[in-house]
Amino acid sequence: MKSVDVVLGLQWGDEGKGKIVDVLASDYKAVARFQGGPNAGHSICFGDKSFVLHSVPSGIFREDTLNFIGNGVVLDPIILMEEIHGIEAIGGKVDGRLLIAKRANLILPTHRILDAANEAHKGKSKIGSTLKGIGPAYTDKIARTGLRVGDICSPDFRQKYEALRDWHLIQINALGYTGYDLAESEAKWFEAIEALKAFRIVDNEVEINRCLSEDVSILAEGAQGSLLDIDFGTYPFVTSSNTLCAGACTGLGIAPARIGKVLGIFKAYCTRVGSGPFPTELFDETGETMRRLGHEYGATTGRARRCGWLDLVALKYTVMMNGATSLIMMKADVMNDFDTIKVCVGYEMGGKKLDYFPYEAGTEEITPVYREFKGWKTDISGVRTYDALPQELKDYVAFIEDYTGVPVGIVSVGPDRDQTVVR
Repeated sequence: MKSVDVVLGLQWGDEGKGKIVDVLASDYKAVARFQGGPNAGHSICFGDKSFVLHSVPSGIFREDTLNFIGNGVVLDPIILMEEIHGIEAIGGKVDGRLLIAKRANLILPTHRILDAANEAHKGKSKIGSTLKGIGPAYTDKIARTGLRVGDICSPDFRQKYEALRDWHLIQINALGYTGYDLAESEAKWFEAIEALKAFRIVDNEVEINRCLSEDVSILAEGAQGSLLDIDFGTYPFVTSSNTLCAGACTGLGIAPARIGKVLGIFKAYCTRVGSGPFPTELFDETGETMRRLGHEYGATTGRARRCGWLDLVALKYTVMMNGATSLIMMKADVMNDFDTIKVCVGYEMGGKKLDYFPYEAGTEEITPVYREFKGWKTDISGVRTYDALPQELKDYVAFIEDYTGVPVGIVSVGPDRDQTVVR
C-alpha cells in the first residue's frame, strides 16, 4: 500500500507551498488539501501564466491528477466557484478531477460578517483575521452546529441554513455590528451551492484509502504555516485549524501509519501577516528591502507582510513537531544582494538563554541571538544545479541542515516552476 507524502509550511505561512506542490505534483496521481480555508493563497507560475489558488489543491494544473478537498477544509462556495471559473479561463481542467469531501464544513455569508464583527469588537487586540469567515466556521464545527457539504442535497437544507444564519445574526447584533448587506451575499451563496452540486462530492476518507490500496501516489497539501497551528502556534495569533502534519490524518481520514515523507517548506528569511510575535522582525531599511525584493504582499489579502531574518530556533521547533524528513528552501534569490545575512540561533528572554521555542513566545519579549553569514552577491535565478550555486549559499544551507538535523532537498531560485534546484 502506498503512503501519503505531506508538504507543509514551517513558518507563519506564505512560504511558497503552491509552487512546490505544483512542481512535485508531476510525481503524484493525487493532491489533497487537508485543512484551512480560502485564506490560503497558493501562487503558481508556469510559462506566461500565473494563478493564485485558495481552496482548490495545487495539483489542478497537472493533467491526469486527482485533486481532493478534504474534510478538514472549510469551504466558501462563492469563492470556490469563482476560483474554478478562473482556472478554466486560463485553460485548466477541473471537471472530473476535483473531488470534494462531504464532511467539509461550509462557510456561510454570516460567518464572514461575524468574523468582521468579532475583529471590530476586539479593537487593538484583534488577531489580524483575513475576514473570510474561517474562524467562525471552525467554531461552528467544534460546537457541532455547522453545515457540511454533504448537507446541500438534504430536503431540509434551507431550514438548517436559516436556523444557523439566525443564530449568527443574534451574535452579530449583540456585538453591535451594522453596515452589511446579507441579502446580496445570500443570493450569490445559494447560486454557488447549486453550482457545487455538479461536482464530485464524495466520502473522501473512503476514496483516499481506496487510492492508497490501489497504489495511487498522494501528496497532502497544507495551508498556512506550522507556527499558526491552533495548538502549537503563537496562540492566540493563530489560524483555526491544525496546520501540522498530524492534521493530514484528521483532515483526510488516513491513519498515522500511512504518512510517508514529510516535506517542510521555509523561506530563506521570515515573514508574517497580521498580528502576533515575530522575534526576528526588522523595522529598518533591511526589512523594507526584503519586502520589496520578495514582493511580500499577501496573495489573498494584499496586505504587506512583516519581514525579518531566518529564525532557526522556530524552524527547528516546527521540524520537530512535524517530523520533517526533508526541507525545501524558498526565495533564496531574494537574498542575492545582501552583503551580510543574519540567522537567529538562540533567544534571550527574562535574563535566560533559550535554544527552543517557548510557550511564552506570545507574551514575553524575546531578544534574538544572531550568527552572521557572508552574502553571495550574485544572481542565482538562472541556476539549475546545486553544484552551480555560489559557495556562500551552500554554506548557508549546510548550517541550516546542521542546526535542524534535516537535509535541504530543494532550493527555489525564482517564482517559476522551472526555477527549482533539486539536489
